[in-house]
Amino acid sequence: MSIQSTFKPAWWLTNQHLQTIYPSLFRTVPNPPDYFRERLTTPDDDFIDVDFCGTGPKPLIMLLHGLTGSSQSGYIKGLQSVLLKKGFRSAALNFRGCSGQSNNSARCYHSGETEDIHFLYQTLREREPHTPIGAAGFSLGGNVLLKWLGEQGDNLDLFGAVAVSVPLLLGHCATKLDQGMSRLYRKNLLKELKEYMTQKAQHLEHIGRQRDLDRIRKLGDLSNIRSFWQYDDRVVARLHGFKDVNDYYQRSSSRQFLKSITVPVLLIQAEDDPFMTQEVLPALNEVSASVELEFTPKGGHVGFVSGRLPLRPVFWLETRIPAFFDEKYKKPEAAN
Repeated sequence: MSIQSTFKPAWWLTNQHLQTIYPSLFRTVPNPPDYFRERLTTPDDDFIDVDFCGTGPKPLIMLLHGLTGSSQSGYIKGLQSVLLKKGFRSAALNFRGCSGQSNNSARCYHSGETEDIHFLYQTLREREPHTPIGAAGFSLGGNVLLKWLGEQGDNLDLFGAVAVSVPLLLGHCATKLDQGMSRLYRKNLLKELKEYMTQKAQHLEHIGRQRDLDRIRKLGDLSNIRSFWQYDDRVVARLHGFKDVNDYYQRSSSRQFLKSITVPVLLIQAEDDPFMTQEVLPALNEVSASVELEFTPKGGHVGFVSGRLPLRPVFWLETRIPAFFDEKYKKPEAAN
């Protein structure tokens, strides 16, 4: 189903790049109340750090950040604060190595890696078998979320999920980032990814994980990598068992999983997103009856900034996402 969006961009931030850049450069969000971190040991003897917000018998929302982001990203912490006020707890997953400390193996996170979200879901569900659980993912985290939902089909007990600014076709998005002003995002993201790998190698050497360190060193000098096609071929594919970058992009792109989703899902995409083209957006016949499509003409990448007064932004996602969860959470009660 397609939805007419209520989003109206701030008149002083109508450009796609301003919408994208403004929140990341100028927004600071303090930790919300009842905020605490828990480290979970993964089945492969590594760890993930999860930042929880809220206590008590409230529904719980899992949150997934984007590439080179973390639970400290403004869009995650801002949403946690609003969700708490609306009566929802949240659990923000830091993908491996994104919590401020490198993880203890060569393994990284990537757009198709769904084992850690499934492990988090199983952990929460075992602890709280009757708690209503939802999920929201942004950018890379949105791709992971949609792929996981499609993989699992009817095996999940979730009342709703939201995915925002998702690179639904990874190859198309990697190519888009090689063009025009989008190359600036590519340059900064690749710089952060290379630093991530350098810090990982230093950490593995420090803790004496020689076998994992050797796997990183075999990747060679990453300083000459200039595109995501190169990085994903040299690093992601080699470390995670893909034949090459094409195999990684084909198997990990989430658009092919949309038909298999049974959980109520809201997919929010801006048509002017500088990380992708409109060719990435799915048609109605490509999604299941559980998926609602909300495409906006403007909004940039994880931007969606509205507001009438300059320098007094309103972050529309923090209204839209809780409203969706509130609707899906209360809907079964209304039917009784």
